[in-house]
Amino acid sequence: MSPLLFRSSLRYLVRHPWLPALSILGVALGVAVVVAIDLANGSARQAFELSAETVTGKATHQIVGGTEEGLPEDVYRRVRVDLGIRESAPVVAGYVTADGGDGRTFQLLGVDPLAEGPFRPYAATASGLDLGAFMAQPGAAIMAARTASAMGLGLGDTLAVRVEGTRRTLHLVGLLEAEDDRSAQATANLIVVDVATAQELFGRPGRLSRIDLIVPDGEAGTAMLARIREALPEGASVVRSSSRTETVEQMTRAFELNLTALSLLALVVGMFLIYNTMTFSVVQRRPLLGRLRALGVTRREVFRLVLGEALFIGVMGTGVGIALGVVMGQGLVHLVSQTINDLYYVVTVRRLFLSPWTLGKGAALGLLATLAAALAPAHEAATAPASTVLQRSRSETRMRRRAPRLALGGLALALGGLALLLLSGRSIVLSYAALFALIMAFALATPLAVAAFARGVRPGMGRAFGVLGRMAASGIVATLSRSAVAVAALMIALAATIGVGVMVDSFRVTVDTWLGYALQADVYVQPPSLVFREADATLRPEVVRRLAETPGVASVFSVRRLDVASPRGPTRLVALDAGPRTPDAFRLKDGDPGRVWPAFEDGETVLVSEPYAYRHGVGVGDTLRLRTDHGERPFVVRGVYYDYASDRGVVLMSRATFERHYDDRARSGVALFAEPGEDLDALMDRLRARVAGRQDVFIRSNRALREASLEVFDRTFTITIVLRLLAVIVAFVGVLSALMALQLERAREFAVLRANGLTPRQLRRFVTMQTGLMGFIAGVLSLPLGFTLALLLIYVINKRSFGWTLQFDPAPEIFLQALAVGLVAAVLAGLYPSWRMMRADPAQALREE
Repeated sequence: MSPLLFRSSLRYLVRHPWLPALSILGVALGVAVVVAIDLANGSARQAFELSAETVTGKATHQIVGGTEEGLPEDVYRRVRVDLGIRESAPVVAGYVTADGGDGRTFQLLGVDPLAEGPFRPYAATASGLDLGAFMAQPGAAIMAARTASAMGLGLGDTLAVRVEGTRRTLHLVGLLEAEDDRSAQATANLIVVDVATAQELFGRPGRLSRIDLIVPDGEAGTAMLARIREALPEGASVVRSSSRTETVEQMTRAFELNLTALSLLALVVGMFLIYNTMTFSVVQRRPLLGRLRALGVTRREVFRLVLGEALFIGVMGTGVGIALGVVMGQGLVHLVSQTINDLYYVVTVRRLFLSPWTLGKGAALGLLATLAAALAPAHEAATAPASTVLQRSRSETRMRRRAPRLALGGLALALGGLALLLLSGRSIVLSYAALFALIMAFALATPLAVAAFARGVRPGMGRAFGVLGRMAASGIVATLSRSAVAVAALMIALAATIGVGVMVDSFRVTVDTWLGYALQADVYVQPPSLVFREADATLRPEVVRRLAETPGVASVFSVRRLDVASPRGPTRLVALDAGPRTPDAFRLKDGDPGRVWPAFEDGETVLVSEPYAYRHGVGVGDTLRLRTDHGERPFVVRGVYYDYASDRGVVLMSRATFERHYDDRARSGVALFAEPGEDLDALMDRLRARVAGRQDVFIRSNRALREASLEVFDRTFTITIVLRLLAVIVAFVGVLSALMALQLERAREFAVLRANGLTPRQLRRFVTMQTGLMGFIAGVLSLPLGFTLALLLIYVINKRSFGWTLQFDPAPEIFLQALAVGLVAAVLAGLYPSWRMMRADPAQALREE
């Protein structure tokens, strides 16, 4: 850019500072949302990976059992003694919660320090560690020195923890000294104990969670694995150490992708703001650009001028957005990690991990979005003949002529999006691409719709508000190139609130209906679980017995939830006592109830949940192979049932079938039916008294459990609500920017009106009516788009992401709220411009710059 053009551009930006400022704010908010979500997702993932890496150590492979109960200790003896594999180590792993303080969750690792050298050297070299005390003293434990200091603990102190509702005491006999910051983060929530101590804490005498191995590469490693597999008992297998991390990534992939797509919506709205700003800057300077062209400035130089200004806005907005995204990420990481803990697995995130890749991606998205939005205005400024550039009315005339062609382009884009949906199979990414195509299609049709709507309401506005009402409607058409873009930005944001709102409400109604028939018992008892939806903790046998023997209890049905191995990967298995009321608790999607339930109770059959059937492509009559404690066994699928407790998918098995194939006799929870006429409150008091001091358990009525489940549901969608709000804020900034631009461009027009007798109060009414009408139009146009988005989110994206079939429940209040928000947002955004217009000096405004 030549020095002359650079000074011209700088002079314009300095004289109108609010214009680039609002644009920078819009870009910053869009980039900030993307960066914050990416940092939150990445921090949760990084925290888990660090934890898994620390616990896994240098192991390349692991020997695991068919269920969460793990392996008999004898397997370790076979591997280490009989096979002579010295680089092997036994592990008992689980989670405990500090009893008191901040109640932080620790990953507890039971190891044999004599075998740990090649795997996790820190487990045998902690500072101050007395190896004899660590192996012989009951409850001996070591933890990170930084964590102990933060909790006010030192060597010799005790730490009270809760293990599945039971209070235990650990004695601190060693401290882990971190070599660097990464090691400090990895061990911050780790407690290491002896294998025997871990077995006692978790109630697994004689059992190991796994056996870690270091297998060399090449033929020697292949031969070693073959020898190990031949020596393993039925139900045990060898897997790569990285398989668990890969499984976790698969579990949360759809969740993270949906958050990322919602965050990109704010950036899309921000692009409309950039387009509007650059278009106005071109229109505002048409006389100057025309004179420059007439004096010999080339089209390329004009093009560079406009893109240079856009790049300045993009760089500033992106920089502010990245900084703001880091700040927002601090808050959003808590919401993301809480949702993961509720739905998927235990993760403790103490700090935000700043990934250069995330920051670089945010910067690239911000700059590319800004330049993409500025291309059209820059092209228009560069290609228009100098003679027409000097005519300020040509831009609006051209926009009105282009509106039908833009609408036809939008129709073509919409058809392309629908075709992409039909051809994309189960791809979530392509589903979102189609969704964004439909959004852009509606945006392209907005100018024509705005012009038609404004012309249609003009007579009514005139009858209701007189001349000012007709002027307000006509003014929107007269400035269509700016007003349509502002309306489109607000429309998209409002449509997003409608689509996501209808999806969330439909989900909630579906879950509420499902809980109504799934919760048949009067009282439910289960131990505290670190992951609400997985409920992996188990009840102690004496607790189950005492509950069943409580006076007033008519019958007891137990359930066991655990992960088992299968050729398809880790599979969530639910074993329950089948009874006469079992069919009432499950709604079948596929399968004949008259055949399903008799076979379920007596045969080698299973039922699968709808998400499992969708993810793995199985149906009635297919065969599943599960690795049991007695080898791999086939099970016939007799039915597919609706289930909203897990998007991973569930295999349902009767307790009788389960006990034939698995040695696990634990219970994850029990359902109690009361005697007829029994007072539930009195019964629950007796139940609490029966188990007091033996194990902490949740004893809840049908209604209380339903409320608790819905509370968790609402909590998981908190971050979605936050993203919807941020998108509306970006749109609000866009409307404000458009109105400020209109105020500046129409300053002479308003000055003429003031000179001809229009009072400041009438001018304020005029601006308020015009902005209110723009908000109303945006609200009305958002209704069909929001309805379309809701349909896509419920029947396409939700189905492809999680495998659930939801009831479509378009509550009217959601649409009315969006309409009201659009109207209020536009009116509020017009307050400052109207104030500026009222205070403007007509004589000064009539002067040419």
